[in-house]
Amino acid sequence: MNKKGFFIVFEGIDGSGKTTQVDLLSKALTGKGRSVVVCRDPGGTGLGEGLRNVLLYSRGPIDPVAEALMYGAARAQLVAEKILPALRAGSVVISDRFSHSMLAYQGWGKGLDRGFLENVNRYACMGLTPDLIVLLDIDPLVATSRHRRPADRVEKEGAAFLRRVRSGFLELSRESPGLYLVLDSTAPAGELFLKVEATIYGIQGFGR
Repeated sequence: MNKKGFFIVFEGIDGSGKTTQVDLLSKALTGKGRSVVVCRDPGGTGLGEGLRNVLLYSRGPIDPVAEALMYGAARAQLVAEKILPALRAGSVVISDRFSHSMLAYQGWGKGLDRGFLENVNRYACMGLTPDLIVLLDIDPLVATSRHRRPADRVEKEGAAFLRRVRSGFLELSRESPGLYLVLDSTAPAGELFLKVEATIYGIQGFGR
């Protein structure tokens, strides 16, 4: 894979503040002269954005297995077209979601077999794993109260679904404590960012 850059992923349910933290980190690193590539999963490529539109805004039902395969297809294209080339060039890649979102949403949330989902991710990610996953943890009811736009398909699944997804993320973080930084996202955005920044600069080889 010959990865020279760093890959940082922000995870959490919608309304946890991922977009804010991605933006803060991107601006801070760019301001220090780092080459930064920002992406979102699903999305970030022509194919990915088309699949994102179907996954989030389709009015018809989508079978959970078909849904997982579409997420996998979008991720595979994102890795091949955008993430891996940027990492090979030495850039810092910051992604709003990645493979663990599928485990949490389609696994814990919708009950799909974890082995199946991990196989989808194995092919889609081509062996790529993040250097750091920042999990912005929040109660679903608090997260929902932050929404300022109409709910998409995922958000319409309801509070019980989001509670299962949140449990999935927390379990994944317990399984891989060295990979995760778990933060209470009800804290002020600036305070959260300082913790994110300190953790990233503590990664061996990241530099300043």
